[in-house]
Amino acid sequence: MRVLEFSEYGPPSVLHVGEVEAPHPAPGQIRIAARASGVSAGEVSIRAGKFREFVPVDFPYRTGFDAAGVVDEVGEGVDGVSVGDEVFGFTTMTDRAANADFVVLAAWAPKPAIWSWEEAGGAAGNVETSTRVLDRLRVDSGDTVLIQGAAGGVGTVAIQLAVARGARVIGTASERNHAFLKSLGAEPTTYGPGLEERVSELAPGGVDAVFDCAGGALKQLVAIAGDPSRVVTIADFEAKRYGVHMSHSAPADETGAAVGAGADTLAVHGLAAAVELANQDRLRIPVAAAFPLEAAAAAHELSESHHARGKIVLLH
Repeated sequence: MRVLEFSEYGPPSVLHVGEVEAPHPAPGQIRIAARASGVSAGEVSIRAGKFREFVPVDFPYRTGFDAAGVVDEVGEGVDGVSVGDEVFGFTTMTDRAANADFVVLAAWAPKPAIWSWEEAGGAAGNVETSTRVLDRLRVDSGDTVLIQGAAGGVGTVAIQLAVARGARVIGTASERNHAFLKSLGAEPTTYGPGLEERVSELAPGGVDAVFDCAGGALKQLVAIAGDPSRVVTIADFEAKRYGVHMSHSAPADETGAAVGAGADTLAVHGLAAAVELANQDRLRIPVAAAFPLEAAAAAHELSESHHARGKIVLLH
């Protein structure tokens, strides 16, 4: 089968489609014939070598964490899913390799009929991340949440999940994306200098939680929150310096210690909740662009531009 991989750090051009034997599901897992899979911003940085001090990599590194497709093998002990079912989900953190023709999923849920394959292929990772962080911040009805970097793949999902909980959401993005954020249920503002004043104007009583999807502004965000415990980042390796928790799902080993935080438990329950919301037409997965597997380098280039509005996906 085809699988996307790289054998050295470098620009997007180091990516190539390799040929390997298809994997088979272990007990408790399923395999899908993939229709679409997500491009992870974290893996884009790993490929570029930005995380080499924090995230050990064995080459070749096979990319992809989430995918959607049709079940074609069911592992021992798995109930409630059959060959031929359409599902979306994610792999184990260590195996990954979701950017491939056949993908072993460790967690999954039925694909909502309202979602396209592109949406479903890029859904699971962003749903899990958003749920994990919103849970840690204890976001609930009546809360005001600031999402920094709200127009990206995680931010767009986090807005909708927070709104579904009954929270008020303020989201930062460039002005060209403000109407888009409004369509998802957020009140937009721009990032950069003066953010504290702009947020204060929108929320004179302050915010209850800050979800940082972008990185690079933790000093501002802590000042806005009033307490570093009310800020969680998924993008800033300076988190420890500011007393902020960096949420990640890497295995709880020395990698976790290196980034200043132990690994958080995967929010697998978020997948079922996402299906329920999608079936009520209350959760869509904005897709910035879809590329064939062979054009993965272009997908990574778009991710590195930081101009992608929503999730970048690969088609199989």
